[in-house]
Amino acid sequence: MQADYVIVGAGSAGCALAHRLTEAGRSVVVIEHGGSDKGPFIQMPGALSYPMNMKRYDWGYQSEPEPYLGGRRLACPRGKVIGGSSSINGMVYVRGHAEDFDHWSDTGASGWAAADVLPYFKRMENWHASGHGGDPSWRGTDGPLHVSRGSRENPLVKAFVEAGRQAGYETTQDYNGAKQEGFGPMDSTIHGGERWSAARAYLKPARATGRCTLVRGLATRVVIKEGRATGVELLRHGGRDTVHAGREVILAASSINSPKLLMLSGVGPGAHLSAHGIEVLANRPGVGMNLQDHLELYVQMAASQPVSLFKYWNLFGKAWVGLQWLAARRGPGASNQFESAAFIRSRAGVRYPDIQYHFLPIAVRYDGKAAAEGHGFQAHVGPMRSPSRGSVSLRSRDPRDAPKIQFNYMSHAKDWEDFRTCIHLTREIFAQEAFQPFAGAEIQPGADVQSDAELDGFIREHVESAYHPCGTCRMGARDDPGAVVDPEARVIGVEGLRVADSSIFPRITNGNLNAPSIMVGEKAADHILGRSPLPPENAEPWIHPDWQTSQR
Repeated sequence: MQADYVIVGAGSAGCALAHRLTEAGRSVVVIEHGGSDKGPFIQMPGALSYPMNMKRYDWGYQSEPEPYLGGRRLACPRGKVIGGSSSINGMVYVRGHAEDFDHWSDTGASGWAAADVLPYFKRMENWHASGHGGDPSWRGTDGPLHVSRGSRENPLVKAFVEAGRQAGYETTQDYNGAKQEGFGPMDSTIHGGERWSAARAYLKPARATGRCTLVRGLATRVVIKEGRATGVELLRHGGRDTVHAGREVILAASSINSPKLLMLSGVGPGAHLSAHGIEVLANRPGVGMNLQDHLELYVQMAASQPVSLFKYWNLFGKAWVGLQWLAARRGPGASNQFESAAFIRSRAGVRYPDIQYHFLPIAVRYDGKAAAEGHGFQAHVGPMRSPSRGSVSLRSRDPRDAPKIQFNYMSHAKDWEDFRTCIHLTREIFAQEAFQPFAGAEIQPGADVQSDAELDGFIREHVESAYHPCGTCRMGARDDPGAVVDPEARVIGVEGLRVADSSIFPRITNGNLNAPSIMVGEKAADHILGRSPLPPENAEPWIHPDWQTSQR
C-alpha cells in the first residue's frame, strides 16, 4: 500500500498516467472503486447503450433540478469500472479543434497551445485509417491507443455526408487532422471489432511491468500533512486504509469526483468547506466551479425504405448480431454505428466550428429505448461552446454521498438561439436530394414544431447531455485566484498533489472528451517525471477563408 505515485481513478487520464510512469521505472498504485471491465456489454461496441445504464459500471449521478429546463434532472453517467468512462462511452474519438487549445494557452494554461498538445495526441495514437485520405502528418501510428473507422456500408451513413455537401458545406477526410470543419467519416476507439478503452491501451501494459498495483476501494480524502499530500485514505473491506505516496498523489477521478475529493480533503472554497465542518487547508474558490458540458438534441426522421438498423431491433436480430460478434468480432456489433460526423459553423463571423453532428442510422435514444417504431435515422446535434457554467459541490462530508451537480444548462439566451439554429440547419440537411430515397416524415421535433416558442418548448423537454462534463479544477496561472491547478497540473497551495483529467480543462473542447482527457494524462506524465515537454509542432489548422462573411 505504498508507491512512488498514487493515482485515484483508473479512467482515461489515470490509465495513461499509470502506463507512462511505470514505463519510466516508477512504482504506481491506482485506486479504483469500480470492478472488472470484462464481459460483452463493455467489449462489444454495438452494445454501448447497456454499460452506461448499468449500476454495476456507472456512478449513477444526476444533476440537481435544472432551473432553465423546467426542473428536469439530467443523467450524468461516469464510469465506475476499470477504464472509467472510456469503458462505457460511445467510443467516439475527437481531439478537439486546434483553436480550443490556443484558447487554453491564451487564458493562462501556458504550454497547452495547439502546437504543444499535437505531439501528445500523436504519441498516444495508433491510427488505422491512413489509406482513407486525411493528412497522416497530423496522426500517430505507433501509440497504444488504436483509432479506426467503421465499415460505412449503410447507405444512410454516406447520404449524410453527401447531403452536407449538397447543402453547401465543406467535406473533410479527417476531422482530427488539419481540417475539422465539414462532413466526413468518424473516428472511434475500436480495434479488431472490440472497444479499445484506456484500460486496454494503457493500464494492461502498466500492470504487466509489475510496477503498477490496482487497489479496489472508495477514495475518501487525500492525506495532507504540513501542506504536502502524503497519501490517500480509502474505504475497502469495510474498513479504512491509507495508501502512502513516496512522491506525489494524482487525482484522475473525473470532473465530478476530483473536485469532490479535493473538497473532502480541505482544498476548495473556504466558506463551503467550513459549512460542512471540513478544515480548510487551502482556500481555492475555483474548486468545483466552471462546470461545462455539451447538450444535444436528436433530430429524427422516419425512413421510407428498410435500410436502417431497426431490422435488428428484435430478439432474433439482437441474437444474430451478438452471435456474429462473439464468433468473429464482425457485423453490426463490431461498430458503435457512429460512422459519419460533421462539424459546422452556426453563422458567419464564427471562426471555427461550433456545432457538432453524430449521425446514427436508426431512430433510438442513448439509453437504448427505441423512440420510433420502425425504420428511421437521426442526427445528434448540439452547440460546442455554451456560455452556461455550473458547479459541483458537497452534499455532505460523507464521502459515500453523491455530490451536488448543478449545470445551469441553457442559462444564456445564446444557448436557445444556438439550439434553434441547430434544428433549422439539420432540417435543411435532411431535405437535401441525397436523403430523398430514404426520408419519410420527421419524427421529432415533428413538422408542426416551427415557431421559436414551439422550438423552445421542444428543446426544454428533450435536450440531453452528451456526457462531456469538464472544467471543475480549472488550469491557469498560479496567481489566478480562480485557477485550481497550474500549467503543470499541480494543485495551487498544496505540495505533492496534482489533478490530471477533464476537470482541468479551462474551456470545453470541440467534440467528445475522451481523446483530450487521455492527452492530459500523457502530457501530465512528462511534467510529473520532470521531463522537457515534447517539442511543439506548428501545424496550421484549416480555417474557412470566408468565415467572417459566410456560414458555409
